[in-house]
Amino acid sequence: MEQQSQLERLGLFDARVPRYTSYPTAPHFTAAIGEPVFREWLGAIPAGASISLYMHVPFCRRLCWFCACRTQGTQSEEPVRAYAEALLTELEMLKAALAPGVRLSRLHWGGGTPTLMPAEMMRRVAGAVLDTFPLAEGAEFSVEIDPNEIDDARMDALADAGLNRASIGVQDFDPEIQKIIGREQSFETTRRAVDMIRDRGIASLNTDILYGLPDQTPHRISESVQKLLALSPDRVALYGYAHVPWMAKRQVMLPSDRLPDPHGRLKLFETARALFLADGYEEIGIDHFARPGDGLAQAQKTGLLRRNFQGYTDDRAEVLIGLGASSISRFPQGYAQNAPATGAHLGHIREGRFSTVRGHRFSAEDKWRARMIEALMCDFEIRAEEFTRDYGFDAESLDQLFAPVRAHFGEMVECDSTGLRITTQGRPLTRMIARMFDGYDMAASGHSAAI
Repeated sequence: MEQQSQLERLGLFDARVPRYTSYPTAPHFTAAIGEPVFREWLGAIPAGASISLYMHVPFCRRLCWFCACRTQGTQSEEPVRAYAEALLTELEMLKAALAPGVRLSRLHWGGGTPTLMPAEMMRRVAGAVLDTFPLAEGAEFSVEIDPNEIDDARMDALADAGLNRASIGVQDFDPEIQKIIGREQSFETTRRAVDMIRDRGIASLNTDILYGLPDQTPHRISESVQKLLALSPDRVALYGYAHVPWMAKRQVMLPSDRLPDPHGRLKLFETARALFLADGYEEIGIDHFARPGDGLAQAQKTGLLRRNFQGYTDDRAEVLIGLGASSISRFPQGYAQNAPATGAHLGHIREGRFSTVRGHRFSAEDKWRARMIEALMCDFEIRAEEFTRDYGFDAESLDQLFAPVRAHFGEMVECDSTGLRITTQGRPLTRMIARMFDGYDMAASGHSAAI
């Protein structure tokens, strides 16, 4: 109770802050970054470089009411096929724009529902991707798999293409909660998909589960977590449901009066967290858990954990190219985002132009602020040695940066000559502490609850 009182006093239960999967965050992107800049940044990628590729498929058979992703519903294959043809064209354009020998260290298909594509379409798209970007040694190819939209033919197509990490969204296994959020997916259906994945020798499995949903209780989330543990995933993302109906209109379908209050959200998180830790998972950052042998756990031990648009990652590539509508690319020079609307994106691609419509060019200040925020989100620590060596800080300038944090958060942080650390009891405040190093005005956009 004492810790909760301290967290409440510091504003945890009222704050709305970014998730910091990028810095600056997407609301600060501008139209100053367009196709010419995107082509310039592509051209700067050296021959033989290893990069990452994210491919966005925005279609779903049904729209889940809790989801805030860029998606659209379809009952027909026609728009999916048209979109796949555009992906093939976009890949040809990328191949022509890049230096020879560029390879992939990470390939991820997200959405939406990538597994909505028929098997033969998956094979064509995967073949085109790998023709454009061969996989580097030790590369990881992951796909978000909807258990309601997978069968043997599609699973075979993915396995044959080299899939070695599958990702399944669970959200919650309680049937009543599933109805409320518009995502009916039984444990049996999910287990069948997991069996299909394991039967094909795909050893690595990621899963997502949400806390903070309507009518969730500690008992209910305990039951869902225990069912999830029975599937033995290698990684789990325990995300807080972000209720942002002003951004995701479909969320008005959820009964907001039945959402847990901030104290209840914290209790749900702590209940699930305790179960994962008791089952031998290691805590990764603020909301992930991994088996000790998983790449994320190893990256955390060695100080190589990073954060990107998919959350925590062990990917070290400096370039991430986003393929498809709304996708965001990250270069050493900045961010570039494709047209969010599917129709607008397709129009650009059919005209032979990349659909970059907005983005951000990094300043020198952006780079050190981004790294400080990432360090807090990944390691709960800003090491003075790193920022002295890589960014030219001295002890006095670091102390000036740390002073407001120390003054506001008190014993939740520790500061000395080696840097700034978030204490164990202060970790629920991590996003709020990271916000202290954000140089942009947050009033320009709404964000999710801090807990």
